[in-house]
Amino acid sequence: MKVSVQAAIIAAALVGLTSFAVAAGLQLSAWKDDLFDYPAVIATAYGGDYVKVAYDEQRDLYQRDVVPEKETKPEYVDLGVKSVEKDMVAKEGRVSVKFIATGKVNGGARVVVMYVHGRRGNRGQGANDGMFGGNFNRIKNLMVRNDGVYLSPEFPSLSRRGVAQAKLLILEYAKNSPGAPIFVACGSLGGRICWGLADDDEAAKHIDGFMLMGSTSDDGFFRTEAFKRRVPVYIGHGTGDIVISWKSQEAFFKKIKQLDPNYPAKFALFDTGSHGTPIRMTDWRLILNWMLQVDGA
Repeated sequence: MKVSVQAAIIAAALVGLTSFAVAAGLQLSAWKDDLFDYPAVIATAYGGDYVKVAYDEQRDLYQRDVVPEKETKPEYVDLGVKSVEKDMVAKEGRVSVKFIATGKVNGGARVVVMYVHGRRGNRGQGANDGMFGGNFNRIKNLMVRNDGVYLSPEFPSLSRRGVAQAKLLILEYAKNSPGAPIFVACGSLGGRICWGLADDDEAAKHIDGFMLMGSTSDDGFFRTEAFKRRVPVYIGHGTGDIVISWKSQEAFFKKIKQLDPNYPAKFALFDTGSHGTPIRMTDWRLILNWMLQVDGA
């Protein structure tokens, strides 16, 4: 059943999209897909761009973790990526940012993924192998196994200072990994940095997709060059999120589709999921491969 659901979602994602990235060979190869596939898609809309995903806390959290929310079972991770992980600092003028990089840390990456933490987070959160059901370990492995790099920066501020730090890192890897598509994933209030980057033309021209996980929305996005360029947007949210309402995120997704019915945007609603569920349950490979299919990636 999982295979058929996955195939159906991918097929829907490809309708009407170009093959620029495929022709360039930019597709992430499989890694532990059977463990990280969506458990079941129980409803769809917008031609498959909107999916409601079954989430069961007992199954997807307590039975998956050794220590709930802190340490997942060994089969969900591969710690070999630690051998190509480095704690680093990027600096330009008065702006500097600390970050943990995994994979092609010094450049030459074929693809770049950066995770932005939320309030009270740090660079260690996005590099934690055991938390969130091993999903951060999965994205690290996907990058390492596909000659990419995964970045987990630290942002003491999620306002203009944080945007400047994130921009610095994007420009650094755009320079040292020329031609590599760059994707930015923002968790919780880290979405403020995603939207700040979208509003910065210099940074946004290097970004090939935004992933919002239990995160925020910003109608200012519709006035940006990033929106005009049709940069792909993924939104994942839980119906049980008491920090940020899923309804506001659904409304944002629907507004995107209202303004441009063919805009490359996807919404995954995790039924009964909490604030952290999208970080745990988002299928990195599925979403990134979809974004890599979009013209211009």
